[in-house]
Amino acid sequence: MQPEAVIFDIGNVLISWQPERYFDRVIGPDRRRALFANVDLHGMNDVIDRGGDFRETVYDWAETHPEWRDEIRMWHDNWLELATPEIPQSVRILQSLRARGVPVFALTNFGIGTFALAEPAYPFLREFDRRYISGHMGVIKPEPEIYAQVEADCGIPPDRLLFTDDRSDNIAAAAARGWQTHLFETPEGWAGCIVALGLLSVEEAA
Repeated sequence: MQPEAVIFDIGNVLISWQPERYFDRVIGPDRRRALFANVDLHGMNDVIDRGGDFRETVYDWAETHPEWRDEIRMWHDNWLELATPEIPQSVRILQSLRARGVPVFALTNFGIGTFALAEPAYPFLREFDRRYISGHMGVIKPEPEIYAQVEADCGIPPDRLLFTDDRSDNIAAAAARGWQTHLFETPEGWAGCIVALGLLSVEEAA
């Protein structure tokens, strides 16, 4: 069944999100491994993605781990360096779908403050027909409520939604609700899915 709308995750689908790579470069792999072993930075980021104040959350976390204070604060102070670069083919697919008149939505775990930084840096984030940003919704993937909110807002039957995400747990939660899904591993694989469903030609998805 051909989808009526295509839903993109953002991190690692449209924009590379590899904080470990940033810290490897800045403090070195050994110290980075120690940092991530001692401080639950991804748990901190979940607080932000649920709507927690960006600066306050990071700086409070830093104060609970004073031996890592400077490194933790980098998560806030240098955030755009953690969320880079864009994934060009995925952006082209997004724009080609829009040019074809296919509705495109974003469903992403993203904080209010972090999205405010990302939007001017990545203008294509303004091109979605609808944006479902976890920080504004107060719930994160893979919790069922976030998918239910999308369904209620867009009014499209679940089996006519096509969703791509790089995390298998997020994909499984969407599939459990009847969504069509694609586990994003490479932009080429995502392009193949889009072409196979008849949404774009090979040339449009390249």
